Amino acid sequence: MEDVQALNKMARSATLHCLTGCAIGEVTGLVIGTALGLTVGITILLAVALAFLFGYALSAIPLLQVGVGFFAALSIVFAADTLSIATMEVVDNLVMAVIPGAMEAGLVNPVFWVSMPIALTAAFFAAYPVVKHLLKKNKGHALVMKYHEGHGGHHAHDKHKE
Repeated sequence: MEDVQALNKMARSATLHCLTGCAIGEVTGLVIGTALGLTVGITILLAVALAFLFGYALSAIPLLQVGVGFFAALSIVFAADTLSIATMEVVDNLVMAVIPGAMEAGLVNPVFWVSMPIALTAAFFAAYPVVKHLLKKNKGHALVMKYHEGHGGHHAHDKHKE
């Protein structure tokens, strides 16, 4: 029972961590796209690209801080986060697409600010089982967690160098 609770807690934490990077990237991309007057399609591509960038960065920074080499950290982060970020991005954009006017709403439009949290919440619930499954298989975010102090995994003296 305790193992299930620990797994659920780790899955929630990892999914929220992933969601944070996705949300930062999405909003940043939408702000840039709107400010530059880009088309909806280009703005979505920019937002998705930045969601991956910020998602990867939020996972890579702690690895770099404990001494994992840059390219080793990128390799770990790509393996750990790609599926969960992709799941979030697909669901987030599908939800935004089905909410009338959400994709076309500018940043000053309340439709955007109501739609985005709905889409991100749906993305969280879609990615959570993916993250949990990967953790059970000792994959996904488990690859990152083993480098974090105090998470029962490897410590700084076990780090990979390039």
